[in-house]
Amino acid sequence: MQDTKQSAEVRAQQDAEQGAQDPRGAGEVIEHFIDGRRHGGSERTAPVYNPATGQVAKQVLLASAEEVATAVEAAEAALRGWRATSLAKRTAIMFKVENIIRERTPELAEIVTAEHGKVLSDAAGEIARGLENVQFCTGLMHHLKGEHLEQAATGVDVHQIRQPVGVVACITPFNFPAMVPLWMITTAIAAGNTVVLKPSERDPSASVWIAEAFAEAGLPPGVLNVVHGDKVAVDELLTNPLVKAVSFVGSTPIAQYIYETSAAHGKRVQALGGAKNHMVVMPDADLDGAADAAVSAAYGSAGERCMAISVVVAVGDTADPLIERITERVGKLTIGPGTDPASEMGPLITPQALERVNGYVSGAEAEGATVVVDGTKQEFEGDGFFTGVSLIDHVKPGMKVYDEEIFGPVLSVVRVGSYDEAVRLINSNQFANGTAVFTRDGKTAREYQFDIEVGMVGINVPIPVPIGAFSFGGWKKSLFGDTHMYGPESFNFYTRRKLVTTRWPEPSESQINLGFPTH
Repeated sequence: MQDTKQSAEVRAQQDAEQGAQDPRGAGEVIEHFIDGRRHGGSERTAPVYNPATGQVAKQVLLASAEEVATAVEAAEAALRGWRATSLAKRTAIMFKVENIIRERTPELAEIVTAEHGKVLSDAAGEIARGLENVQFCTGLMHHLKGEHLEQAATGVDVHQIRQPVGVVACITPFNFPAMVPLWMITTAIAAGNTVVLKPSERDPSASVWIAEAFAEAGLPPGVLNVVHGDKVAVDELLTNPLVKAVSFVGSTPIAQYIYETSAAHGKRVQALGGAKNHMVVMPDADLDGAADAAVSAAYGSAGERCMAISVVVAVGDTADPLIERITERVGKLTIGPGTDPASEMGPLITPQALERVNGYVSGAEAEGATVVVDGTKQEFEGDGFFTGVSLIDHVKPGMKVYDEEIFGPVLSVVRVGSYDEAVRLINSNQFANGTAVFTRDGKTAREYQFDIEVGMVGINVPIPVPIGAFSFGGWKKSLFGDTHMYGPESFNFYTRRKLVTTRWPEPSESQINLGFPTH
């Protein structure tokens, strides 16, 4: 879900070099959180920007392999005690942490906005979606129930129980620094595991804040640890034998690397990758409603969402009137610092992201596309990482602007002649995270959800992110692994089944029988 142009290691090295050379410097150092307390000691650091100003606001420690191993060992030491903790006490902690985060949402939202750049209302919305999973996990007594079968054979009962997998590594992306950690760590902890969380080094403070909120709620030391870092930290988590499971959200190349490396070391793994979400607009659709949805879903959070709509598929003669409506709406958007209540969209996360996103727009016409709205031409005061929103027409497969995940405020329009052509286009794409269809016809809607090969589908809903009672995840190269994120499937991922067969025979029934057991 992050860019596919550079590896995490290369990005971290570039950012570190920039920070070292940046004369503006930085003040606060963001430390790790290990075994219930802040933990320093790292020699390497990376800059954390305020994207709205372009200034390096803080430095974050980058953990060595040894420091990551220390966090893993703290999690392993806490595992036995946490696993033995009653479900009633775990539930009470979940309720407490939900109350803490809900009551202090403005504080956490300010942290998210300061380091990510998204507007405050968007940051608060992200936190609210994360809290849905915390609320879901307060029902952990129900989610962790096993099964019992009496008299499976004569005098024999069988029951199945769920037990935690052990120490879990959670590696989260920059675009949702509060929501995705809450999706992962809350379920893992509720299920009785201990966790080492490695957030993005670009906006890491939210994860430390959340870890301290859990500690305030009564979570014992060592159950939740936070280490900051780059590929060095990631590789230690993927290869450390004490880590039994890995959850990841990021770009497809890195997701595949995470999956293959973790599996090669015998770990359970779920790795969510990139996206290219298509929104089909049928000729019978409400075009004003579709235009509103396209603008909201494409440009919210500066397009830095794995569920952002990046391609509108205009069926039949809908393209021209739809583009006209979208163009009218984007001209009224207010782009500015996330702390300004008037801002509807903030900056991109880093200068590298700004350069990369603008590069897709500037190169589109050379590939045969038409740039209807060129956001790269919009001027902004100051040194923030701002760009305007862009709208590109006549986009086709084979163009970089179509084939690659842009992860910025760029909306492409692909024109097709029929519903069947739209379905073939989407089903042939390597990404299959989310999609939507806008139509007034129930038959078309039903056919679309049946025909389309994508993990999450919206019917007149542009961003079909499920509520906490369902699970989140795509298909194809948008997901490596067998289970989706948060919700019911997440409890399956973070637990192992154990089958127990019980018999209480009379002493007189004991005998030697070398045959295969039967009923």
